[in-house]
Amino acid sequence: MSQGSAMPGAAASDGASGGPSFIVTVPDGRALEVPPGTTPFQAAKQAELPGVGKAVAARLDGKAADLHFPLKGSCHLALISPTDPDALEIIRHSTSHLLAQAVKELFPHAKIAQGPVIEDGFYYDFGLPEPLSIDELPRIEERMHEIVKRSVQIRRIEAPKADAEKLFEDQAEPYKLHFLRTKSGDVASYYQQGDFNDFCRGPHVPGTSRLGVFKLLSVAGAYWLGSEEHEMLWRVYGTAFATQPELDAHLQRLEEAKKRDHRKLGKELDLFSIQETAGGGLVFWHSKGTTVRQQIEAALREELDRRGYIFVTTPHMAKDTLFKVSGHYDFYKENMYTIETAEHEEFAVKPMNCPGHVMIYASRLRSYRDLPIRMAEFGTVYRFERSGTLHGLFRVRGFTQDDAHIFCTPDQLLAEVDGCIELAQHIYRVFGFTEVRYELSIHDPADRSKYIGSPDEWALAERTLAEALDKRGLPYRTYTGEAAFYGPKIDMKVVDAIGRPWQLSTVQFDFNLPSRFGIEFIDSDGGHKQPYMVHRAIYGSFERFFGILIEHYSGNFPVWLAPVQARVLPVSEKVADYAETVFETLRAAGLRSEIDRRPDKIGAKIRDAEMEKVPYMLVIGAREADSGTVSLRLRHQGDHGTLNLADFVVRAQQNVAQRNLELWT
Repeated sequence: MSQGSAMPGAAASDGASGGPSFIVTVPDGRALEVPPGTTPFQAAKQAELPGVGKAVAARLDGKAADLHFPLKGSCHLALISPTDPDALEIIRHSTSHLLAQAVKELFPHAKIAQGPVIEDGFYYDFGLPEPLSIDELPRIEERMHEIVKRSVQIRRIEAPKADAEKLFEDQAEPYKLHFLRTKSGDVASYYQQGDFNDFCRGPHVPGTSRLGVFKLLSVAGAYWLGSEEHEMLWRVYGTAFATQPELDAHLQRLEEAKKRDHRKLGKELDLFSIQETAGGGLVFWHSKGTTVRQQIEAALREELDRRGYIFVTTPHMAKDTLFKVSGHYDFYKENMYTIETAEHEEFAVKPMNCPGHVMIYASRLRSYRDLPIRMAEFGTVYRFERSGTLHGLFRVRGFTQDDAHIFCTPDQLLAEVDGCIELAQHIYRVFGFTEVRYELSIHDPADRSKYIGSPDEWALAERTLAEALDKRGLPYRTYTGEAAFYGPKIDMKVVDAIGRPWQLSTVQFDFNLPSRFGIEFIDSDGGHKQPYMVHRAIYGSFERFFGILIEHYSGNFPVWLAPVQARVLPVSEKVADYAETVFETLRAAGLRSEIDRRPDKIGAKIRDAEMEKVPYMLVIGAREADSGTVSLRLRHQGDHGTLNLADFVVRAQQNVAQRNLELWT
C-alpha cells in the first residue's frame, strides 16, 4: 500500500467533514470551535499553541493521542513536547516501529511480531529464516537513520477489523494476524509508515523526522508468545531519547552497569551462585552473601519490632483447596508448582504468603480492639518462570519476600498507609537511597466489570492512598486502569548510584481475600464487619534487593553490611603473634574479621584485600607490634595512619552500630 492511501471504511488522516462543531479547550482556557474531522495538530495550529511544530503527540482529556488523527468529539487539548514526561515512551515505541521498517527493508522475508517499550528502551521480535547476528546491528541502524532523513509520515488508520486482517494477510504477516484475530471488537487500528504497516494501539510521533536519537544494543533469541512450544524469534533491543546528550549519558550508564553487574560481582566476591545441576532460578547464598542478607534482615526486623508488627511463619506448601479459595489456582496455576501425593491429594508450593496470613487471622474471632494487626513474615515462595526470562537475582524461581499484611478498620487506613510509606523512607535512608519516585495505580471507572469491591470501597481506598502521599508532600504519578482487580496500590522506586530506577516497595489494598475467606471482626456496635487488608513489602524480595545493593554499591558495601569488615595483614612471620592478638581482639569485639597468614609480600596482601573490597585493612609491622597499634588502610582510600588498637575497635564498632554509609567517621 503506498504512502497516504487508506482502505475503504478507514478514517481520514487529515481534513474536515460536515456535521456539528466540536469545542476544543486549550491549556490557557480558551475554547475553540472546530468542525468534525479536525486533527489535534490543526486545532493546535489554529490556537497558535507554542511548540506545535516539534510536538510528538497530543494529550486529549489527559490521554496521549496522535497529532494527525481526527478528533472524535469536544475535548481538552494539550501538546506533548519532546521534554514532556510522557514523550519518552512515545518516542521509544515509534523508534521500535522504525526498527521494524528498517529490518523489513533489509530483510524482505522477515516477519514482524511485536515491539513494545520496556524500561530504558524497547525491543522488536522478528521471524527470520536465518539467525540474526549482532554484526548486523550497525547496518540496521544506518537504514533507520536513512528512513529518518526521508521524513516519512506516520499515520493512524482505523478500519473494519476484517479489512485490517486482509491487509496483513496479503502482506504475509502471521504474527500480526494472530494479534488482530485475538483482538475484541469490529474495528482495528494500525499505522502506516510509508509502505510499512504495523498493527498497534499507538500513539506515535507524526513522522520519522521526530526520531533519530537511538542506539541498537543487542540481539537475543525469544520464543513466540514466550512458549518453548513455539518457534524461536530474534529480538533486537535498543533505546531512544529525545536528545543526544541524554542518549550519551545513558550509554555511559550502561558501560558503568556492566562493571557493576551483580552476577559478575557475585562470583568475584563469593556471594552467591545459581547452579544448573540444582535448577535455574534457584539461589545458593554463600557464607559471605548470607552474612549480608542477615544484616539486611536485621535492619528491617528491628524497625518492624519497633512499629508493632508480629512475626508469623506459614507452611511452604498447602492443599490446592487453599489456593482455589484465594483465587490463585484459577488465575496463577501456570506459575505454580503442584504435587500429587500418594493419597491423590494435590498440594501446591506457595507462590504467595498472603493466603497463609489470612488463615492465621481467621483462626479465631477478632475484635475491633485487636486491630490493626500487622502480620509480617520473611516467607520463601516459589513461582515458575520460563528459563529464558531468568536473570541472576532479579528474576528467579525461589525467593524470600519481606511480606506483611495489615488488617485494620476503615478509620485506621490512613495511619496504616502513612506508616508503610514512612517505614519505606526510613529503610531507603539506611541503605543510602536518596531519590525515590512514587506511583499511584487506580481503577478505570469506565470499566467497573474488571474490579471487585464496591465503588464506595474503591473511592475510600484510592482517596486514602492519595491522601497519604499528599500528607507527606510527595510528588507522584497517577496511572488510571493500572490497579489490580482486587485493589489500588502505591509503588515506590528508588534511584541507584548511576541513576537507574528500581521498583521496590508496594502498598496494595485487597478487597478480594477478605471477601473470599469471609474474615471478620466484631465492631464496637457488636456487628460483624469485614476488615480492610493491606499488602505491604519494603524490599520486595531479599534476592532482588541484594542484587540491587550489589550494583548500587558496586560491591563496595558500607562497613555495617560488608561480609568481611576488617582484615589483618601481617608484614612477616616475625609479627605473627601480635597479628593473631589483633585478629582475636577484633572478633571478640563483634567485628567480622579475617587474617591473611600467607607468606606473600604485604603489597600482594593489600592488593587482594582491595580486590575483595574489604573496608578496613590493618597492616601489622614491627613498629605496630612494639607499640600495640595498627596501621589502618581504608578501601580505595589508601593509608589512614596509625591508631591505638583499642581506639580503632571503638570507632569501628560505632560505625557499624550506627549503620554509617561512610567508611570512617
